[in-house]
Amino acid sequence: MIKDRLVDGAYGAGWAAVKHLPEPAARALGNRVADFAYKRDGKAVQRLRSNLARVRPEATDAELAALTHAGMRSYLRYWMEAFRLPAYSKQQMRDGFDPKDAHYLEDGLAEGGGVILALPHMGNWDMAGAWVTSKLGVPFTTVAERLKPESLYDRFVAYRESLGMEVLPHAGANAFGVLARRLRAGGLVCLVADRDLSASGVEVDFFGATAKMPAGPALLAQATGAKLLPVTLWYDDTSILQGQVHPPVEVPESGTRAEKTAVMTQATADVFAAGIGEHPEDWHMLQRFWLEDLERR
Repeated sequence: MIKDRLVDGAYGAGWAAVKHLPEPAARALGNRVADFAYKRDGKAVQRLRSNLARVRPEATDAELAALTHAGMRSYLRYWMEAFRLPAYSKQQMRDGFDPKDAHYLEDGLAEGGGVILALPHMGNWDMAGAWVTSKLGVPFTTVAERLKPESLYDRFVAYRESLGMEVLPHAGANAFGVLARRLRAGGLVCLVADRDLSASGVEVDFFGATAKMPAGPALLAQATGAKLLPVTLWYDDTSILQGQVHPPVEVPESGTRAEKTAVMTQATADVFAAGIGEHPEDWHMLQRFWLEDLERR
């Protein structure tokens, strides 16, 4: 389709143009694009504002407007960094992320039982992944949503594989089985785990309303014995991505598999909510998220 070719071509052109820009120039370009998008107030900006209103219900109209504007700048910062990341040196990848309490990850890997990192759509999860492969020297497996056009999905897979990630399609027939095998072999699995893309999500209370989050992280932890570690990410005024590796979400001692999954997913959601509450502008959720909003559609 002509539209698909145009979309893929636009992404390709952006990637090529931004990849070799100096960091200040890329940041300035991202801010200009974000400011333009914010002023246009299209559907994505309106959805971001609506989502942030649930995160900060006490915010005035002016505060919510400023937060939405900052959110668009954070979102475009992610894209500028993503376009430039393949051109980073290994040292730039090692220095580009500063996770607190990374010992939870390192200790879990050293124990050999496998580790699952669960992240929300915060900050730059690709930068965090590049830090894992370059700083820790640990490859990992992840799952990606199959984008349209197909050529765009292929671009993203090739990009992430170039950073040392094994990428499985979200709709793959046996993605869960592959992830479980990697974990049983003592490997690392990283999953963006706030927005459910399946029909089997788990209902959670999230900022006082019901949403669905993926069951995969909790199910994998139960099936393999791997540690489930939530991670939150955010930006500060520096060029270095900030992050926090949180303590393991434990598997309950009793209950059915479904009951354990519900408890673990809610615990993960609570960690995400705390991180998003502290840094709401860095939660890049420009889609419908809560069940009430999905039902309206």
